[in-house]
Amino acid sequence: MSRLTSSLLAGLLLVIASAASAADRSIVVASTTSTQDSGLFGYLLPIFKQKTGIEVKVIAQGTGQALDTARRGDADVVFVHAKPQEEKFLAEGYGVKRYDVMYNDFVLIGPKSDPAGIKGKDIETALKVIAEKHAPFVSRGDRSGTHTAELNLWKQSGIDIAAAKGPWYREIGQGMGAALNTANAMGAYTLSDRGTWISYQNKGDLEIVVEGDKRLFNQYGVMLVNPEKYPHVKKEDGQAFVDWLISPEGQATIAGYKINGQQLFFPDAGKGS
Repeated sequence: MSRLTSSLLAGLLLVIASAASAADRSIVVASTTSTQDSGLFGYLLPIFKQKTGIEVKVIAQGTGQALDTARRGDADVVFVHAKPQEEKFLAEGYGVKRYDVMYNDFVLIGPKSDPAGIKGKDIETALKVIAEKHAPFVSRGDRSGTHTAELNLWKQSGIDIAAAKGPWYREIGQGMGAALNTANAMGAYTLSDRGTWISYQNKGDLEIVVEGDKRLFNQYGVMLVNPEKYPHVKKEDGQAFVDWLISPEGQATIAGYKINGQQLFFPDAGKGS
């Protein structure tokens, strides 16, 4: 083989290797089901990939499960919505820094006939009446951010749900879509994040019965998994995703995601912890 041919071959191999490396730029994000089920990721991620060349592979789970996935080192970034759990994750050394990204709110969903008579009431009153009347209620029961919020709301309402629950309180151990489907089938109440509710197609006989209470605020945060604990974490590309989410461009993109003219998430980066 001539020296010229060898040089050409070496150059070609280098180009192929560089192209393969660029094609392999991807990260794994462990995230809550609401960011997936609401369609937000389907909207955001192609925009991010076009800008950076980085593909984002999503593991959509309840927040508790997503944090556990990251604790095992099976994700590069975690993007969830249960701040106390996120802060615990940080304190344990699994994350680098937490950033607020966006918020929306939770809504109490129920049958249009409203058998418990709680429509328009505040959330504490509504939950007390549901428990007193043993009105059917569907709980995700999956350690998700929504499940955590639901348990906190029962507690704030002065109800020990572990002691009070009976056949009327059904824990399904599944995601938000399944909870809404079950509530629809049972004629039951359930707590949902607003984003998933807006994007949910099979509303059937369900509607929002309680909303607008400040206790229903729903904050989302993002963290890079600690590369000092897990050296295989893709630090640069993972941080690029975090930085884009909290950048003016990323925040504007989040604000631009709407369904039927309704904005699902409201950017609020700049309050990192």
